[in-house]
Amino acid sequence: MQIQVNTDHNIHGGEGLATYVTTDLESSLSRFSGWLTRVEVHLSEDGGSKPEDKKCVIEARPGGKQPVAVTHHATTVDDAYAGAAHKLGRVLDSRYSRAHDHKGSDSIRHMPPPEDPEQVGVIETSLDADGGDAEPRAI
Repeated sequence: MQIQVNTDHNIHGGEGLATYVTTDLESSLSRFSGWLTRVEVHLSEDGGSKPEDKKCVIEARPGGKQPVAVTHHATTVDDAYAGAAHKLGRVLDSRYSRAHDHKGSDSIRHMPPPEDPEQVGVIETSLDADGGDAEPRAI
């Protein structure tokens, strides 16, 4: 996963800011590294008279799918980045993790098909130790 950090001329931070953002995104998005090919971070200042004039846009590009972009406005660059990173984590989590994982295990959409489709739903009875019928159980 390649991470690119872009800033406009009003944002100061240089190499230290880029290193921090890169390291933080690598750790927070590591579970999505198999899906993401590139992440772009754009930090800018709107220059308006609003108190929340810092903006962070993070665009994640999954391989073979449409890019995902989130935006967050805040009063500081750190808050704008943190808000956008949190939003991106939630969006990617809902888009990828939940599709492949359901309460800690594979979802039914991704389970392998049964070996013998004719036996699905057939109730089997077995003999217990006395030779009598045991509880029926579905196969």
